[in-house]
Parts: sequence; C-alpha cells; structure tokens
Amino acid sequence: MKLTFYGAARKVPGSMFLLEFEDGYQALIDCGSEVEGGGPLQEEFPYGNFPFDASRVNVVILTHAHIDHSGQIPNLYEDGFEGQILCTSATLDLTELLLYDAASLNARAVKNVEKSRKKSKKTKGRETRGLYLSRQVETAMENFVPIAFENRFRFKDDGYVTFYPAGHLLGAAHVVIEVKEGGEWKKIGFSGDIGRKDFTLLVDPYKLPEVDYLVMESTYGLRNHEDQGDPVEVMEKIIREACIDVKGRLIIPAFSVGRTQCMLFTLNRMYYEKDIAPIKVFTDSPLARASTKVYEKYRNRLNRAARDFYEESESLFDFENLHYLESNRESQLAATHTEPCIIISSSGMIKGGRVEYHIEKNIENPYATILMIGYANEDSVGGKLLSGDQKELHIRNKKLAVNAKIRKTDIFSGHGGQDDLLAFAQNQNPERLKKLFLVHGDLNAMLNFKQILNERGYADVEVPARYETFEL
Repeated sequence: MKLTFYGAARKVPGSMFLLEFEDGYQALIDCGSEVEGGGPLQEEFPYGNFPFDASRVNVVILTHAHIDHSGQIPNLYEDGFEGQILCTSATLDLTELLLYDAASLNARAVKNVEKSRKKSKKTKGRETRGLYLSRQVETAMENFVPIAFENRFRFKDDGYVTFYPAGHLLGAAHVVIEVKEGGEWKKIGFSGDIGRKDFTLLVDPYKLPEVDYLVMESTYGLRNHEDQGDPVEVMEKIIREACIDVKGRLIIPAFSVGRTQCMLFTLNRMYYEKDIAPIKVFTDSPLARASTKVYEKYRNRLNRAARDFYEESESLFDFENLHYLESNRESQLAATHTEPCIIISSSGMIKGGRVEYHIEKNIENPYATILMIGYANEDSVGGKLLSGDQKELHIRNKKLAVNAKIRKTDIFSGHGGQDDLLAFAQNQNPERLKKLFLVHGDLNAMLNFKQILNERGYADVEVPARYETFEL
C-alpha cells in the first residue's frame, strides 16, 4: 500500500492524500482547493487538473465540507472520476452549499475573463482552467453517499471506513480506514481538522481508535489559543466598548459556514443571559443564511450546551433585531447605518465578498471597530490588518487610512490548539504506531510539534513534502 501527499504538505490548504492498495484500488482522502473559494488552478499537470490520473481513482473519502478539503471535487469528475464521495450527512449538505457558491464565483470570473479576451482580442488563455460551473457541481453531488458516524462501512473487498466526530465544523470527521493486504489487517487514521474541547456548538473531538499509521493536522502546532473561557464574556466586552460606550459600528468578517453560526449563537446567548438591549445585527451573506438552516436541521448533532439552550430558549440563532441581508442594495445601506450596529459578513479574510464594501466604508471611521475572528493569509486585507502595523490599505482600488479600531480574538477558531493536538495524538500507543505524518500547517508549526511528539515517545514522525510517497 502506498500513500502520496498531494496537498496540505508543509502548508495549510489543499488537503489531498491518495492511498493506492496492492490490488490497484485507489482511495482519495479529501480533494481540497488551495485557494479560498476555489479559483483558477496554479499548476499544469499532464493528466488535466490533477497530478494523478483521476479516472483511476475509485472512491473519495471526505472529512468535512470546507473548501480546502472539498473544493476540487467537481474537477475530479471533469477529469474522468466515476466513483462515489463518502462523507457524513451534514458534510454532504454543507459541501453542496459551498461548491455551488464557488461555482457562482467561478461563473463571474469566467465572464470577466471573456470580456477581457474580447477587448484584447485573445482567443486562448489559462485564466479559466479549473473554474468549474454549476453543471459540474450537479454531477458531483449526484454521487455523494452519506455515512453515519461510527458506522463501519465496507467500501471495497476487505476494505472498511469509519467516521468519528471531529468537532471543528458540523459533520466534520476523523476517518479510520481498515484494509486487509497479504493476509494482514492495516489501519490508517486521518484526523481531518481537529476541533477544540468545549467549543461553541460542536461536540468534542472523539478519541480515535488505535491505528498503525496516522495522518494528522498541525495548524496550531506552535501554540495554544490566546483567548480562553466563555465566548459570551469575550463578546460582551467587545460589544460594550464598540457599540455602547461610543455608539459605534462593529464589523465582523466571518466565514459563512461555521464561524458565522458560532457568532450568531453567541450573540443569541448574550442577549438572552445578559442585561444588554439587542443591538441591531446585520448578517450579510446569503450563504451564511443557508448554512445556518443546515445547522438547525442537524441540531441533534450539536453539543449538549447548545441543545440545552435550544430547549430553554426555543431558538439557536434567531433573536430580536437580527436581519439577514439579501440584495446588494440592502448591504450598501447597512454599511452606513446611522445607529450602533453589528455587521457580520464574508469572507473572513476580507478577500472578496461583500465584507470588502463594509471595510471600505468604515476603515477610515474612528468610531468603527473591525473584529477579526479567524485566520487570514498575509496577502489578504484581513492578514494585513492582523499584522497590526498598517497605517493605510488598498481596498477595492482605493487607498484608505486605517482609522478604525482593529481587534482580534481566536475564541471562535475551530481548530484545536497545541494541547488539543497533543491529546489527539496521545490516544495512540507509541509502541504500536508505526508512523505519524504531520500535514495541514505551516512548516514551523509542524517541526515544532514533531519535536514535542518525539519527546513523548513518538519516534517515527514525518513531515512529508508535496508529492512524496510512502510505502505502508
């Protein structure tokens, strides 16, 4: 059996790992994009959109819905893949929303490229390579097969897969694959993205059964989260300072799937439990509204605290003065709303999406606060704001002074911190575990976490390079 690392190797995005069994059967674990929301492919490959022959892959096993794990699935079918996608039910529903959203963005990009070609009289170009549209998403979604958590599912002769709750995102799973080769059973574990203990809405990550080989993420391999405790307390302090003490406007860039639901639930709890009159909250993302309905549909899969709150208040995400914005006109009006308000808008990195307009209209306002609640690439507007040393920014082709207050919190980060990662790894017996692979993290985080694991008795820890193959 061979394992090749095609993505998330010595960096975060693009999770994609190919298992090739002795009988020729191939299983792809995750099929993620390296660009937020999809986008044109950055490399050319002899087989098409991938560095391997997609038509030879037999099955895809999907850990969760985020685009950096699911975003290239439509291209896989375009390149000749004819198999099924195995995942949990909630992952199926959220992936469908995210892939159609990516296809919509791709359609706009294709249209802009075509306009540019007409103006410059170009007839060929690489700008649209890998930009799938709705018809490719429809083909992919027809082949999704939902699998229940903790159900040992047979996907091939002498081959089984089991999904275990991972926290991190609704439906997210750790995966254990069991395969019999040469008369011997082998177990390979894939962590997916590991959630946090006592995290908003989601269950704690399950302990993975002992395996022979483990592929695990290492996003927070360098540190734990700075903010701890109850998110309600964190948000109450920020909202009092931003919207009550100075009657200002609070802008929260947030990913539509996951972060927005955590924020809405926290605000609902705060208004229910605290002596704060409900400040007007604008949720400016049609995708966020649709994904919130999925969270409501699967509320029985949320953690005990969320289910208890629902039983008491009869609502997870709906509260007084909450407004979902649909049209661009509504979005523009909210950006300059005259009363204190909170605007939650995507994307979380401030890299495209309606949030760019809200930042443009408020970045020079000293009475506005921009609250960053998640990871952002260094080249994004969000990443530049997080650096803390920006006096001015270029946003939507405008040069604007940074007068707004910039705040950040990692209380809503869905990734487990260093202690969570270590707890996950230490469920494995170091004497049984033959090899542990670290993926999905910055190289420094991986190397630091590798050293920690070595000190705790895990002798064979690999930090694979992209395209590197290992015999298992």
